[in-house]
Amino acid sequence: MAAVDLNTVRSTIEGRLATELALSPAIPVIFHNQPYTPTPSNSWVQCLVSFGNNNYLTMGGTSGSSNSVIGVVVINVFTAKGVGPGANLTIGKRVRDLYNRILVSGVHFDPPTGPEVVANPSPEGFFQTQVRLTFETFEDL
Repeated sequence: MAAVDLNTVRSTIEGRLATELALSPAIPVIFHNQPYTPTPSNSWVQCLVSFGNNNYLTMGGTSGSSNSVIGVVVINVFTAKGVGPGANLTIGKRVRDLYNRILVSGVHFDPPTGPEVVANPSPEGFFQTQVRLTFETFEDL
């Protein structure tokens, strides 16, 4: 069987977020290696997908063996500074609901953590929280 295609996994994760946040109220979503100049009064979301260790799992021989690819998704939520956390937490809940303990196109998502407040927002001038989750996908050998 073919190896896990990392771009397919990434597209599954990013596509789910982009589709949800295109709905009303629409919120811009920015991904790795994508230029963006934010407007301080507007909300936006940054999605960072990173791949971690791969594991080879076996149950007593080669039949029933599989290769897993695991990773982490970090989603930074940025909203206007100085107006309270309400808008930010509403967006954070939308994000959590997209991935909470589900299976999408062969990608298993663990429960998300957050939204947690980021003490020193980057870029400055925003209220920032972060939602993190791990994922795993398997390839049967």
